[in-house]
Amino acid sequence: MAPQPYLRPGYLREITVPAEFQAETPLPPGKRLWNQSWLRKSVLVLLLLMVWELIARWQNNSLMFPGVIDTLRAFSEDMLSGVLPEKIHNSLTLLIQGYLIGSVLSLVFSALAVSSRAGRDLLSTLTAMLNPLPAIALLPLALLWFGLGSGSLIFVIVHSVVWPIALNTSAGFNSVSETLRMTGKNYGLRGPRYVWHILMPAAFPSILAGLKIGWAFAWRTLIAAELVFGASSGSGGLGWYIFQNRNELFTDHVFAGLLTVVIIGLLVEGVIFAGIERLTVKRWNI
Repeated sequence: MAPQPYLRPGYLREITVPAEFQAETPLPPGKRLWNQSWLRKSVLVLLLLMVWELIARWQNNSLMFPGVIDTLRAFSEDMLSGVLPEKIHNSLTLLIQGYLIGSVLSLVFSALAVSSRAGRDLLSTLTAMLNPLPAIALLPLALLWFGLGSGSLIFVIVHSVVWPIALNTSAGFNSVSETLRMTGKNYGLRGPRYVWHILMPAAFPSILAGLKIGWAFAWRTLIAAELVFGASSGSGGLGWYIFQNRNELFTDHVFAGLLTVVIIGLLVEGVIFAGIERLTVKRWNI
């Protein structure tokens, strides 16, 4: 009789799944809703508006510090009458022109700086000299050179935009890894194609940060210039709107003008820049 093969006795072993691999229990609806950033920011804005209204009621002086209700009433009146839409259009027209010109110039300076030693020396010298110079200080010279028109305002906006964007763009270009640089050169990319296909995608977070800073500087410069300069070619913007209402002691309309600037800033930040950031992160995985 042939010998039987040895059979190992079988047994059951219970396997425990580590906690990090276990299926998470779904969050309650309230917590899932609170995880939405737009809701948290909306609640924060509402809290700030409540504090504003409480301070205004405590002051009890609408001439010095109007409340939220008075400001919204003035805002709705001027929006319906067409005054504020006209001022918004005038300001945004000048702002976009100066912002685009400044952005293109900053990209040119940054591309020159990353391409050659002379360009790098030029950018560092110009930023050291001109970046600390307030744009509004150049307004008298702008009026002398370009006259009482939109050219003066565009000039000071370009000055306020080009240097912060150029600094951030140049810093982003310099932070690109040497591996990516060598990859682009191995593919034969040179000049503008090298900047466009290699440097800009890799440095885009820094470029986008510079664009945000430049947009804020452009708004500050435009409002300040219109407060000093006044109307441009017979039609003023939001700064001129604020200046006129301050002279006439319509403080609620002054706050309505400031609120308009804040709303536009929130829309640009939350819609345009946030949308660009989502598209670029999805495309380039940065």
